[in-house]
Amino acid sequence: MRYFISLAYKGTHFHGWQVQPNAVSVQEKINEGLSMLLKEDVMILGAGRTDAGVHAKQMYAHFDTDKEFDYDKIAYRLNSYIDDAILIKSIFSVSDTTHARFHATARTYEYWLCQEKNPFLKDGAWMMYSNLDFGLMNEAAAYLTEVKDFTSFAKIHSDVKTHICDVRKAIWEQQGDVWVFTIEADRFLRNMVRAIVGTLVDVGKGKITIEEFKNVITKMDRGSAGVSAPAQGLYLVKVEYPQELLNGN
Repeated sequence: MRYFISLAYKGTHFHGWQVQPNAVSVQEKINEGLSMLLKEDVMILGAGRTDAGVHAKQMYAHFDTDKEFDYDKIAYRLNSYIDDAILIKSIFSVSDTTHARFHATARTYEYWLCQEKNPFLKDGAWMMYSNLDFGLMNEAAAYLTEVKDFTSFAKIHSDVKTHICDVRKAIWEQQGDVWVFTIEADRFLRNMVRAIVGTLVDVGKGKITIEEFKNVITKMDRGSAGVSAPAQGLYLVKVEYPQELLNGN
């Protein structure tokens, strides 16, 4: 049988989502916990991958096992066992063909930028003390919904077959002391959001114009875009699926 896990995590002290040699990852910690509790080797597969230092307010993963178990009890025990930076929200059954990654229809990220020193956001936002024109940054961000090829914002030599993404929303909004960039798309390329944010900040600083921002995209060259924004400001906040696949969960 196949099960979904709904979870969240603070990525500060993890080397990203995916299991890797000689580094601690979120996936590894959950694998260890489930394997111990179910007394068999368990490998979860996530809805996507986040890099080192990136956070997730909502992530889904699936795993397979023939064992029947009390979902709530295992979720509670798993929370007690694994790192405090990981929260298991729920575990529930799905059909054997439902896939956490391939059946996701949309993903939403937020990027947090703070223009005042705030010790409580040291690991949760980019501290950017420069003056920024968020009006211009939003004008540039709106253009992202009009294009499809995001090669200029993709990590070089990444193993993807296409750089085509359907960006449905991209906007900066002020929330208290923090400026939040929200971007929604059907899929994201590795490092894409951080590269976009870094280039939008160049617009806000007056380093490049709106037209130059558009030309960055047209060139389809990562070298023409700005530097990637720091990882600590990035959050995966929503993963969407067809409702019927999650059985109402």
